[in-house]
Amino acid sequence: MIKAYQLYTAKDGHSYFKTGNVSEAVITRAQSIRFQESPPGSVYDWHPAPTMQFVINLKGTLEFTTFQGQTFTLKPGEVLIAQDTTGSGHKWRLLGTDPWQRAYVVFNQTTDINFVPEQVADV
Repeated sequence: MIKAYQLYTAKDGHSYFKTGNVSEAVITRAQSIRFQESPPGSVYDWHPAPTMQFVINLKGTLEFTTFQGQTFTLKPGEVLIAQDTTGSGHKWRLLGTDPWQRAYVVFNQTTDINFVPEQVADV
């Protein structure tokens, strides 16, 4: 299983995330794939995802923030499942001195993404 973060829009119109895993079988159902690189120090202010997509992090470490102040760090080899295509969205900033190299893998709403959330212990 590959570590993944699922970004989604809740009924209140804000983006939230869940941490979990995704299986490699899902990627075989992709509609398209695109590669992109951003230089060290890059940031991208508030935005929703442009489409439903996996963002496979090849190189670089990023901090993502949601409107409610939740944060998570996406490391190389991890996957972001961007499903927050409406609402307040999220922002990110590139940490460290590496560029951000990634692959965007587009999928549609009917795709079974096989995301398995982490179990949260009762407190």
